[in-house]
This record gives sequence, C-alpha cells and structure tokens, in this order.
Amino acid sequence: MPREITAYSNPLIKRVRQLREKRHRREEGLFLAEGLRILTEARETGRLPQFLFYARDSAAHPLVTALIADVEAAGGEAIETVPDILSKLSGKDNPQAVVGVFAEFARSLASLDRTSADIWLVAERLRDPGNLGTILRTGDAVGAGGLILIGECVDPFSVEAVRASMGALFTVPIVQCDWADFIAWLRAGPGQLVGLSLDTKTHYRAADYAAPTFLLTGNEAQGMPDDYAAACDLLVKIPMLGKADSLNAAVATAVMAYEVLGQRRG
Repeated sequence: MPREITAYSNPLIKRVRQLREKRHRREEGLFLAEGLRILTEARETGRLPQFLFYARDSAAHPLVTALIADVEAAGGEAIETVPDILSKLSGKDNPQAVVGVFAEFARSLASLDRTSADIWLVAERLRDPGNLGTILRTGDAVGAGGLILIGECVDPFSVEAVRASMGALFTVPIVQCDWADFIAWLRAGPGQLVGLSLDTKTHYRAADYAAPTFLLTGNEAQGMPDDYAAACDLLVKIPMLGKADSLNAAVATAVMAYEVLGQRRG
C-alpha cells in the first residue's frame, strides 16, 4: 500500500527537493520528472520512477492508478501527498498531480545504430534548457535516431529541460560526448554531417541530404567553431529576410529536420 507523507520536514522530501540542483542529481544519479503526460510517456517506454509522488485527489485517475500499480510491481514506492509538497518538489506554484524520481540513463556513441534512422540531431554547447527540450520534441516528431550533445551543454536531466521535452526525453536517445569522440565515431561508418551556418551560399532547400543525415546546430550565441564547420560534409543556411541575423537554435533545427524528412518522403 502507498504510504502518506504530508510533512515538509520528512527526510525523503528534503532529499528529493535537492534533485533540483545539478550537483545533487550527479551525486544521486537521479532526476525529477513531473506531470501525468510525461510520466505516462516514460511508462510506455518501460521507464518507471523509483519514487512516485501523487496528490491524494488524483489517485482515482486511471493513468495514476496504472502508474502506482506498475511502480510498486517494479519495486518502487508510491507516495500519497498534498499539493503543497508537490509544489515544493516541482518548484511550481501550480504543481502537476504527479512527480516521479527516475534514475538517470545515459547512452554511449557505441550503443547507437546509425542505420536505425535517416535523421540524427547534434547540438554543440547548447545552453538553454527550453531549446534542448524543444529539440528533443522535434527529434521525436521526425523520428530522429537520437540527440548527440557535444561539449558543455545544459543538463538534459534538469527540471526545466525535462519539462520542456514534454516526455521526449524518454523517447529520443541522448548521448553526451566531446567533439573528438563524436567525429571519430561518425567517420567510422556512413553519415553525412550537415552544419547550419550563415557563412555559406548553399540554400537549405537546394541541398541534397544523404542518409543518415546528422544535423549539427551550434551554440545559441556563438554558432559553431570554425574547425567544426570545416569538418562538415555540407554547410547550409536558412535565409533571413528580416532584420534578425539568425533563427533560434531549436527553431532552426526543426526547419532543417523537416526539410530532410521531406526529401526522404519525396
């Protein structure tokens, strides 16, 4: 039977609240995800939280009931609590009905099968959790094989990034690595590396994309380094007709991903 926690001073509540900080996430190997939609997405991919916190008045919802049953069957713990504590855990004034504590999961480059998808997303020094979450959602939408994060990127397991991904964190494989390891892995097999750049005359809709296509998006503020651009098989640009000199990184990634998808489908 689920236990009940209603006191802010409970040691588990204090421990889970600390997972909002990167240092504690790294120490524990755990992260927070909130919301019935996100936790249901996780459940459907076979990932269940170690701890499931849910509001008392949500227990009758069939998806919450299913989550509780599966978490307990897997050896996790379901905990009934009150909205104020859910708010403390999530950091939101209007908390979701459920909050889960998951084990972090990491993939390696060696574990990826590049032939499993025509489109792969690569982001270099991505800093904004909202952009990361949006890129994950784009990856899910276009059937991308995964998202490869290069260098010092924002933590994909931060509360903000998980929230922005709307569940795509659980459906799109993520690998974190450095540039040298990525290039070595990429050149060991098939794959066209396409960089988004303003320093080219090649219109993104005029280019030919070869599968598997790896779409490289640079840092939001600085773009990609010159040596990264030089390593690309193809540089393309999205024309800017107004006064802005570039698109948001996540928007540019989505535009490119759908162009590649469109070419695949003819």
